[in-house]
Amino acid sequence: MGMTARIGAVLAVTALAGCGLGQTRLNPFNWFGSDREERIEVARVATARPVVQQVVSLEVAQTRSGAIISAVGLPPTQGFWEADLVRVPTDDPSVLLLDFRILPPITPEPVGTQPSREVLAGTTYSTQDLAGIRTIVVQGEVNRRSVSR
Repeated sequence: MGMTARIGAVLAVTALAGCGLGQTRLNPFNWFGSDREERIEVARVATARPVVQQVVSLEVAQTRSGAIISAVGLPPTQGFWEADLVRVPTDDPSVLLLDFRILPPITPEPVGTQPSREVLAGTTYSTQDLAGIRTIVVQGEVNRRSVSR
């Protein structure tokens, strides 16, 4: 291997390593950052399928065809089920707003520990669906979490 080929290989490896370590916009893993929490002060209107009490975490995983959005919710007791992230219309076209909807238990259930109450909900959006979206927000009853590009 000649000296020019070695230098080229070192430069290529360095450039690729920079994509994985830094906060560059060229790295698809950095397209959506870590989530942040915001408290909701206004009481929400109750519906037939209520929102989860608290959103514990939000994660956006890039895929070849778009993104997988997953959130963990914390209801007040065990036994909540049928979790889903439902799109909510918004005036800002750069924001994807989702309600974390969940059904309550059929019979009264114990409170239990936090890990035993956590519920996971997820959905996928295509690259076309995410075109123009700068912020993804998942909201519950008392808080919302968001990630931004």
